[in-house]
Parts: sequence; C-alpha cells; structure tokens
Amino acid sequence: MKRFFDWKIILSLALIILSAAIYFIHYLIFRDAHHIFIYLIGDIAFVFLEVLMVTMVLHQLLHHRERKTMLNKLNMVIGAFFSEVGTELLKGFSVFDSEAFKITQKLVITTEWSEKEFFKICKSIKKHNYKVDIKKEDLENLKSFLKEKRQFLLALLENPNLLEHESFTNLLWAAFHLTEELTYRRSLEGLPEADCHHLIEDIKRVYQLLIVEWLNYMEHLKNDYPYLFSLAIRTNPFDKNASVVLK
Repeated sequence: MKRFFDWKIILSLALIILSAAIYFIHYLIFRDAHHIFIYLIGDIAFVFLEVLMVTMVLHQLLHHRERKTMLNKLNMVIGAFFSEVGTELLKGFSVFDSEAFKITQKLVITTEWSEKEFFKICKSIKKHNYKVDIKKEDLENLKSFLKEKRQFLLALLENPNLLEHESFTNLLWAAFHLTEELTYRRSLEGLPEADCHHLIEDIKRVYQLLIVEWLNYMEHLKNDYPYLFSLAIRTNPFDKNASVVLK
C-alpha cells in the first residue's frame, strides 16, 4: 500500500514538472506570459466544472444504470425464491390468518393494474391486522416445509449481491429465523402460551414482508416480463379461481 502511495506521489510530481517545463518552453519561444496565464487560468477554472460533470452527473448516471442492471439480475433470484419457497409460503400463511379474506380480493392482480394500484395495495397490506392462529397440524407442515428448504434459503443468504436489495434481504433473514425457531423445537405439541405468541409474531413478520415483496416482484414482471407475469397471475396463491390452464 505504501509503495503504491509513493508511486502516485512520484507520478504526480513528474506530471507537474513536465507541465511547468512545457509552459517554460512556450514562454522561451513566444515570450508571451500574458497568453500563457490567460489559458492557464481558464483551464484551471474549467477543472471545477469538469469535476462537477464527471463526479456529480456522469458518475451518478452510471451508478444508477449499474444499480438498475444489478436489481434486474437480483429479480431473477427473487423469482427463483418465489418459485421454490415464496408462493407455497403465501398459501401456508393464509391458512393461519383468520382475517385473510379481508386482503384476498385486493391481491387478485390483473393485467390492468397500474403503478398507482400496486402502491395503494402495498400500503394497505402494511396496515392489515394479521390475526394468526396456529394449529399443531398446520405448524408441523410449515416446519417440515421450511426445514426442507433450509439449504436453499442459506444459499440465497450467501449471495453478496443481495445486500443491494435491503427489503428482500430482510425477508430472507425473517424466513430463516422462523425456520430456525421451528426446527429447534423437537415437538410443537403442548407449547406454552408465551412460546406460541412468540412463534405467531415470527410468522406475522415473515407473512407481511413476503406479501409486500411478492407485490413488488409482480409489478416488476408486469413492467418487464409480460409472459412471466401471465403465468404469475394464473398461479396467484390468493386467487381461488386461478388456473394455470388458459380458458
């Protein structure tokens, strides 16, 4: 690191000396210091505008473009998550929620939905009162499913690019935490009330994050991948009349 720093200092000094030498040669030939300083000051003044253009404008544009490209790639990972885990979890969680009927109809997405409608529904979902009622049979099924998908969730968490997608990362951590909570309990029968309440809060956390992320993913498909969006709405876990077969 020190050698690299010394090399940069030497290069900087060499460039300054060369620049001064060229200006000196110019003066020896033309004997016109006035001309030299006019262009020198003008060039120095332009440096600040150049820095502004490069760092504040072009750099931000390039960063925005790179981030958009990365998020598009991450949406492929999110798609794999919903295909492998997310959609089944949504179906499972809706069984626990006794108030699910209040949001089911809102989540029947159509091709006519606009950005405004996605935003409105997403906002409404965050305010929904999730009344989770856990029953032993359903909880055992959830435990078995998450335990089976544990390695898949771990593989997603190991992807460093997911740090760029904070909301999805939070969902993964919440889902993995719920997996650990259920897995560490050898039996889900006869759990104390306090422990049941703790599991209910964990389920609520994953459920809400999952729906919001699902809505964001559906909006992405609608805008960029109409053919994938078509399949997604035909397999909508909230639409009881959904059918993958076109009629």
